[in-house]
Amino acid sequence: MARKMKDSGIEWIGEIPEEWEIVPVRSCFDEVRTKNTDGQEQNALQFKSGNIISKTNFNASMDDYVADTITNYTVVLPDTVMINGLNLNYDFKSLRVALVKEKGVITSAYLAIFPDRKKISPQYATYLFKGYETKMAFHNMGAGIRKTLGYKEFKNQPLLLPSEKEQNKISAYLDSKCSHIDIMLSKIRSSIEEYKKLKQTVITQAVTKGIRGEREMKDSGVEWIGEIPKEWVIQKIKSISSRINVGVVIRPSEYFDENGTVPFLRGINVKEYLISSDNMVYINESSNRILSKSQVHTDDILIVRDGSIGTSCVVPAEFDGANVVSMVIATPSISCDSRFICYSLNSDVGKTQFTLTKIGSALTHTSISAVSDIIVAVPSCAEQKEIADYLDAKCVEIDGLIAKKEQLVKELESYKKSLIYEVVTGKREV
Repeated sequence: MARKMKDSGIEWIGEIPEEWEIVPVRSCFDEVRTKNTDGQEQNALQFKSGNIISKTNFNASMDDYVADTITNYTVVLPDTVMINGLNLNYDFKSLRVALVKEKGVITSAYLAIFPDRKKISPQYATYLFKGYETKMAFHNMGAGIRKTLGYKEFKNQPLLLPSEKEQNKISAYLDSKCSHIDIMLSKIRSSIEEYKKLKQTVITQAVTKGIRGEREMKDSGVEWIGEIPKEWVIQKIKSISSRINVGVVIRPSEYFDENGTVPFLRGINVKEYLISSDNMVYINESSNRILSKSQVHTDDILIVRDGSIGTSCVVPAEFDGANVVSMVIATPSISCDSRFICYSLNSDVGKTQFTLTKIGSALTHTSISAVSDIIVAVPSCAEQKEIADYLDAKCVEIDGLIAKKEQLVKELESYKKSLIYEVVTGKREV
């Protein structure tokens, strides 16, 4: 027989089992505010994919900055429920709820609450708040311009409270179901990574050894390239380009979200082999004086200078005449196939070289001169086209397999979220 339900009076929750209570968060939780002022607790914790784990490379005994920072952290015990209530206005994807499983310290910027275990199970509470997260409930609870959620705002929010027996049943059921889903997700994600590695291997093999089978080889003279076909030559990007420029560097104050007149592409628009108009910026018309330097044309190669250094793509026809911000623009000579050069730059051989050109620590970047000196193995124009055509087909095939796996990940993640929400609100009885 179907269980009796009642209206919770909360729009985003809807109906709940008739026997469940609704109480304020403060009736079952206290805020954790104990600071690590003496620095005695050294186990620094962090959020990671919906879990709380220990930080690596965070050694207070070896780093004075870490030693000072860790004294401002909050001491948390096992069963503390953590909620990342920061910048709720700007992020709708992060996994913001997790349960502490070991004693440690964590940034006081997060909300830490400890349950009255006579009233509420910490495991059930964690699942409950994950259910809240599914409905973006925290985003409506936050305060201020950035919508930050603190205990002041959270303590009066509604808490669904079934009996102790049912809380334990819910926790056990979701532990089992979610564990099974997580195992499947882990396997699928591992499979995706294997396909990505396969793609890189296929590309690197093709741009350094060719695709014509057994043939006479020679030493390239470059350690990370090894042997290449006898008739191939080693060339620097500047030697096979008719033009190398750097897109104009614009200060952030010169960016305009709505009223600008000239669209510019940035490194964030460039993925490996692809370019999109998402996140394009618009520069004030007064910047027209530098457009000729920053303008790209069909079959030019764009190379990212900061962030994902070296990530490259060929400019498609629909972006002919676009302008770029702080990226290297390379126009291959008439004897070169832009696709082949781009595959070479994105191969393991290219990535190795770009890694060696990095400058800086926090915000790494590279220079136009370093990019100009990147080495590629160059076959004849006809063989370049042959290899590029082959890689176009192989990459489409592998990308198709990856896309199917990624879609399955999305579906499983969505199912997991909806399962948790339905169970912790009593819509699915366990």
